[in-house]
Amino acid sequence: MFCLNDLLRSLTAIAVTASLAGASLAVHAQQTDQPPKRQTQQPQKPPAKPRTTTTPAKPTAPQAAAKTEALPPSQVGIGTLGKQAFMVDPQTSTVLLFKDADKPMHPSSMAKLMTIYIAFEEINAGRLKLDTRFRVTERARNMGGSRMFVELGSEVSVEDLIKGMIVLSGNDACVVIAEGMSGNEDSFAERMTAKARELGMTGTVFKNASGWPAEGQWTTARDLAVLSWRTIEDFPKLYRYYSETNWSYNNIKQDNRNRLLRTVPGTDGLKTGHTEEGGYGQATSSIRDGRRLILVVNGLTSMAERAQETARLMEWGFRESANTTVFRAGDTVVEAPVWLGSLDKVPLVVGKPVQITAPTGQTVTPRVVARFDGPIAAPITKGTKLGTAVVTLPDNRTVEYPLEAGADVQRMGVFGRVTTMIRHYMFGWLS
Repeated sequence: MFCLNDLLRSLTAIAVTASLAGASLAVHAQQTDQPPKRQTQQPQKPPAKPRTTTTPAKPTAPQAAAKTEALPPSQVGIGTLGKQAFMVDPQTSTVLLFKDADKPMHPSSMAKLMTIYIAFEEINAGRLKLDTRFRVTERARNMGGSRMFVELGSEVSVEDLIKGMIVLSGNDACVVIAEGMSGNEDSFAERMTAKARELGMTGTVFKNASGWPAEGQWTTARDLAVLSWRTIEDFPKLYRYYSETNWSYNNIKQDNRNRLLRTVPGTDGLKTGHTEEGGYGQATSSIRDGRRLILVVNGLTSMAERAQETARLMEWGFRESANTTVFRAGDTVVEAPVWLGSLDKVPLVVGKPVQITAPTGQTVTPRVVARFDGPIAAPITKGTKLGTAVVTLPDNRTVEYPLEAGADVQRMGVFGRVTTMIRHYMFGWLS
């Protein structure tokens, strides 16, 4: 699996807004010899023909287009009312929208994404359970802003605290879980910042578990997109909590502030936020026909504007761009020679689909280079990583995907190995 964080750090990824047509798909094998240290040209096996999504873009009314053009411009993508905005297709690491996405901003309640990430991590590791209970302190009970309404001295389960943080945006729930896991909120905030660095969030510093305004607490729209994707990718079973539209605790029913869960098809998360200094913001993820987009917007002026603007941007992302499959999971990219094996060659396949993003209606066929050390010595186990497929896009951006053995290859018997080695050292590979 390629490194999403590194690719997101490359501003060349924003070139999806330029024309991407005109490149040709060709698979080239690059191999570095192992013993017997003699390189040979390998015949190329063309990959499966890319499947291109050709859904025509819907025409935009002149009045709507004029209104969009009048919006504050972005460095990449359409204009937006948000002060900061970042949209990415995480499956291809293609940035569709970029507006001051590396500029420091107040995280507000979107900081809860990291508190929840750490809780999910502890649950996955078995160090924390959903039915583990933490006691409510006076500090937690007295938290202002959005609340879960926990009672002083009561014990609340981790599962309820997770729902309280996600659905109700409870600042009190954040304090309960931070104190329960780390003893105090300051220590937990240090852990949040350390985890941010580990995930590649270089522009983020946390000072508390809830996102409550604090001096020196900052994040960026890009960093929150990275955190959103890692949450989805790392915790597929626990991520479901982000799609709950309402929840009741202490006989008080509250709706999820993420209105897109009810208005934009395919939306399944993540988190809203608001501070006086930073305005209204939201980290959103939607998936349609297997394609996911992640959007982070901040600096809007009201809840209504936040709901309308995030919905407009998400619809734009799905409408104006599409993914093309270059290789499906299990497709053979190239066949590599085998040394002393029961087969002369082994197929090198991709374990996950190789996709690229382009403007809707455009056909994009990138150049693909297969790199591996060969000949590959037998025995070979199916699924073993043996090389890399390097996909070069028309904008010269490259994305790497691991290549795996597509079949088991047994080692030759003694007689076969002796015969093959004699032929090699006497006549070379042409024998």
